[in-house]
Amino acid sequence: MEFRYVGYKQDKKLIWGTIAAASQEAALQILANQGTSNVLSLKKSRQPLSLETMFPSLFRIKPGAVIFFCRQMAMLFESGIDIVTALELLKSQATNRLFSNVLASIISEVRSGSRFSAAIKKYPDVFPPICHRLLTVGERTGGMETVLRQIADYMEKELNARKGVKNAMLYPVVVTVVAVIVVGILVTFVLPAFTNLYRNLSIKLPVQTRLLLDSVDFLHAYGLHILTGLGMIITSTIIYTKTQKGRYIWDSISLKMPLFGRINLLSELARFCRSLALLFKSGLPLTEIMPLLAEGSSNQVMKEALRDVEKGMFAGEGLSRPMSRSALFLPMLVQMVKIGEETGGLDTNLLALAESYETEAQEKTKAVIAMIQPVTTIIIGGVVAFITLSLVQAMYSMYGQMG
Repeated sequence: MEFRYVGYKQDKKLIWGTIAAASQEAALQILANQGTSNVLSLKKSRQPLSLETMFPSLFRIKPGAVIFFCRQMAMLFESGIDIVTALELLKSQATNRLFSNVLASIISEVRSGSRFSAAIKKYPDVFPPICHRLLTVGERTGGMETVLRQIADYMEKELNARKGVKNAMLYPVVVTVVAVIVVGILVTFVLPAFTNLYRNLSIKLPVQTRLLLDSVDFLHAYGLHILTGLGMIITSTIIYTKTQKGRYIWDSISLKMPLFGRINLLSELARFCRSLALLFKSGLPLTEIMPLLAEGSSNQVMKEALRDVEKGMFAGEGLSRPMSRSALFLPMLVQMVKIGEETGGLDTNLLALAESYETEAQEKTKAVIAMIQPVTTIIIGGVVAFITLSLVQAMYSMYGQMG
């Protein structure tokens, strides 16, 4: 965000201008670090009406842009370029205006004395919580380029896993929409002509044809009401899933639904294993890792399970024991965590499990798509065949009765 300010420097000189910051508090902190001790006015700048402000979801910062940013930052660090110069260079190359504004705010905060890790922490919607903690470790150890590559690899694997699940669920939706459009065109423009023809001839029609014509009449009479009702149901469902209770119910269904439930669960477990392994390998204690994992989980059911594990861990039960009480954590995962706790190879075991779960999720996704394709083809073909046969039978019946 951009703020307009008016204030006095320490030498009593009046200054004004604009500053990019994540919030009003962050803007005040940046100004204080720059020597503006007395801020008279600080207001958010008016954003001109644009597509970005009207439809922010269409122009959101995509994970791919953050992955590219992390890889480029790692390369620039290796080249010996300082952090501000590197950020300014990447800001000048950013094609997404929102991401460019975020980088401008980060640059302002870094220039004012904030750490890079602290600056990105203010943008959890852009940089996952795991980024802040890993970068904190990188700043402490001096291995920023290594940490940035680890973050990029982590986000890339998570992105690929999400894409696989979305693609599997998108295919039947697209096919269904296309089928509805095709049937809608037939019912609206093609079939009414045959309906009027057959009714005007006053001939006895086959049962199949009468069923088709009655269906067309019903859709013409109540089609708008049906579409309105469906639209209201879908809208109400979307609004309800935005609430805390609705989101929890939806996330619970997503982990148990036929075909896709197992895929979603495997994806969540793979993300948990990879995140825990990466943070544990960086040297963070489990007492810091578990709150981060719970905060970073987008699935409310998994978030609740992780918080229960966190409580058990703080009660002195370790990690595997509280995990065993949740049905979300598969027996193999619990056993591997237990072995890792005993042998000290927790990160190695978890990375192996993450790879295994990701592979299984990919295979199941392919199997689901392979199964859905013929089923949807048969359903669409059945509808078209029913319409065609109904019309053909009516023609033969008409010729027979006229003859």
